[in-house]
Amino acid sequence: MKHVNLIILTVAALATAAILLAGCVAPESGPGQPGSPGDEGTPAVSLSDSGEFIVEANNRFCFDLYDQLADNPVNAGENIFFSPFSISTALAITSEGARGRTAEEIRSVFHFPEDASVQREGYASVMAFINRGASGYILKTANALWAEQTYPFLPGYISTAGRYYDAKTSNLDFVGHPEESRVMINDWVGEETENRIEDLIPPGEIDPDTTLVITNAIYFKGTWVKQFDPEKTTYEDFTTGSGEVVQVPMMQRTDEDAIFGYAETDSLQVLSMPYASDDNKTLSMIVILPGDNDLAAVEESLDLDKFENLRQSLESRQVRVYFPKFTMETRYFLPDTLARMGMPTAFTGGADFSGMDGIGGLFISNVIHQAFVEVNEEGTEAAAATAVIMQKSAAPAEEIPFFRADHPFIFLVQDDETGNILFMGRVADPGGA
Repeated sequence: MKHVNLIILTVAALATAAILLAGCVAPESGPGQPGSPGDEGTPAVSLSDSGEFIVEANNRFCFDLYDQLADNPVNAGENIFFSPFSISTALAITSEGARGRTAEEIRSVFHFPEDASVQREGYASVMAFINRGASGYILKTANALWAEQTYPFLPGYISTAGRYYDAKTSNLDFVGHPEESRVMINDWVGEETENRIEDLIPPGEIDPDTTLVITNAIYFKGTWVKQFDPEKTTYEDFTTGSGEVVQVPMMQRTDEDAIFGYAETDSLQVLSMPYASDDNKTLSMIVILPGDNDLAAVEESLDLDKFENLRQSLESRQVRVYFPKFTMETRYFLPDTLARMGMPTAFTGGADFSGMDGIGGLFISNVIHQAFVEVNEEGTEAAAATAVIMQKSAAPAEEIPFFRADHPFIFLVQDDETGNILFMGRVADPGGA
């Protein structure tokens, strides 16, 4: 979908990833709503104060990463799509083993709280909220640790990952069977994402030096409250960011029942399209459309605070909606990006992950993120997965010294057994008498 306009990048990255997958705009249950306290049936699951902190941290990271990806020349004119929650969750588990400067840099990039208990309780709350089993759509997330069976990880680290992040640890033979281990991890990712994310970890990424792989997977599938009629979808012109005009399948809702959340400013329009739910636990896609195909200007000024202001300004009204169908698959190798964002140490031999093994001989060799999204007349399907690959730090190469006695020097003759110096002298001119 290379030719889909950069507008869709904002749709996918800001709306589906930041809101949809993080679940941060789902309203809390209130009196009389299904699942509310006092109602019979499944107790309500709501975010704790720590969970709200994690949601805000995730959303701030979302906009930070989007800026990095959008500004990268490699992505010029290309689609962007990612799940900030998947990446931040995998790195949150990683950060539990980080210490010193390494921990401080990770915390800064991901806006994690300084209080470890707030982070742990927050992620436990957010994951429970995402996996609460709301009906009408599917939304789920899962974590896992894959450890080299011979490597001595600290029981405390493994316990923390399991207790607060629901990350089960599986012991694999990275040393003897790295390829089989890679396939097993990828199979787990495929299962957790309904096979929308396949081959997350490419061949060669797992080798005998790999000690740990930390994975997160997230999956969403929902239908629009107001679905589009496939009979009305037609191929229409679409002007890409480069000015090229292409034909795309354009869905439309122009009837009197096309009531959506809508807002506009002098430079853009905002549309909110909700997904169906049987119990008022709503999710929505929010679309930000520049008024004159100048997405760069919107990207430059858009941050989390401005986005929240736009979202708050939405009003329910009739809107004639024309929206393209699209499918997008992306893959990012994030070490360079995350290093530029402020956490370079984690990817070097100077990293301190002693909270994992008590030694500190580990570093992050790669952070791989893959995402998928399909938007059609029925609704949206989206999935993403992240793998953080840890390796043993190579022993520093021994520096081979050079000794060139081409200038005056002192020399001694010593009895090695007793240390007794028998002779001592200086050579100022080897050719002199």
